[in-house]
Amino acid sequence: MPRTTSRQAPPRRVPTPAEPPPARYGFPAVLWRTVERLRPPGLGRTRFWRSPLRGPWLTSVFGAVLLITLPIVIVTGLLDYIAYGPQFDQAFPFDVGWLHLPYFDWPSRPSWLFRLTQGLHVGLGLVLIPVVLAKLWSVVPRLFAWPPARSLAQVLERVSLVAVVGGILFEIATGVLNIQYDYVFGFDFYTAHYYGAWVFIGGIVVHVAIKFPHMVTGLRSRSLRTELRTPLAGTRPEPAHPEDPDSLVALDPAPPTLSRRGLLAVVGGGSLLVGLLTAGQTIGGPLRHAAILLPRGRSYGDGPNDFQINRTAVAAGITDELVGPGWRLGLTGGPLPLTLDRAALSSLQQHSVELPLACVEGWSSTQTWTGVRLGDLAALAGVAAPTSAVVRSVEPMGAFATASLTAGQVLNPDALLATSVNGAPLSRDHGAPCRVIAPAVPGVHCTKWVGSIEFRSAP
Repeated sequence: MPRTTSRQAPPRRVPTPAEPPPARYGFPAVLWRTVERLRPPGLGRTRFWRSPLRGPWLTSVFGAVLLITLPIVIVTGLLDYIAYGPQFDQAFPFDVGWLHLPYFDWPSRPSWLFRLTQGLHVGLGLVLIPVVLAKLWSVVPRLFAWPPARSLAQVLERVSLVAVVGGILFEIATGVLNIQYDYVFGFDFYTAHYYGAWVFIGGIVVHVAIKFPHMVTGLRSRSLRTELRTPLAGTRPEPAHPEDPDSLVALDPAPPTLSRRGLLAVVGGGSLLVGLLTAGQTIGGPLRHAAILLPRGRSYGDGPNDFQINRTAVAAGITDELVGPGWRLGLTGGPLPLTLDRAALSSLQQHSVELPLACVEGWSSTQTWTGVRLGDLAALAGVAAPTSAVVRSVEPMGAFATASLTAGQVLNPDALLATSVNGAPLSRDHGAPCRVIAPAVPGVHCTKWVGSIEFRSAP
């Protein structure tokens, strides 16, 4: 019988990350070797990234959380821009060209509307910082990929990644500095934050369109319930793909020092801690004293006037000459201008309302205000149906010494020219002799130290 011999086929060579298959990526071998020689030190899928926790599943979990929550931060931020009244040229930035949103009159009901949108925008934005940092940590090897792109589709992905990562870090940094009143960046916060938001929005739309199928696949690759039950001793790296230079799984995983459920607990616990240290600014109650991460969580007045003050009378340049015995309130827009002194203003019918005062930095505070309805003042001035009102402060300096209110805000029965708060006269720091307080209005438009109100009957 003829003798047969068995020969084993030579093992298939698996391309290394430094030399992906030319047929798959469309790179001629010579061009690829040239690109590889130009690789800066430390770039590419090196063994520097050794965490056994990184992988498509973990990245997809963080991505899913951000995909659900970031749209809330984005939408509330854009709604707050509308609340500032861009139709009156009093939103910042003023002229945004084709990036302007559809203008509409911000509703005055419910009274807590601006408190809700601004509180969500700032509060949720802060709570998500640990999740954002964890997501960036999970994909950091991909940020140093070499070459940066191997196809036109990857060029688009990398550009969107720059917009997403750069945009969200810029928004977080400037936003945190703004609520701390620390403007070390040297440019206008509102303008930069608005344009930065649109850069991020554009990047995230493109990035989600490209990566959404990968995120779904990653989420389906492992069971969340199983991972939450897996201790450190049972933690294993996700399946490796040595031939894939874009894989997040480490080439040479180190022994785990933390389980995936432990990492999720650390990130979730960090977000919970940030929430506890900031939520008191908006919801008040016992958490108000725990709001140590924001500068408006403490005591800022005396007795009934003990609530937040953004701008003191001294800082605004308010003197006795401006708000002393000679102070007068001017009402214009009707057939004849009208002037009221303190006694005349006090003789008008007084009303008391409980309304929140909410600020762009994310803090809010609900007080009981007493004063004259703005609608009654409009009728007294001879403008029974105003389409808007321009409130001017006696403040000699400051970008917010003038504010425009919509017809709905002026005629709302809870909109007052307040002279007292919580049963006591307004302190000078809170706007004495009178200030505007209206439902759902940004705090900066609740003008203090009011000197005149112009009621308009035409746009």
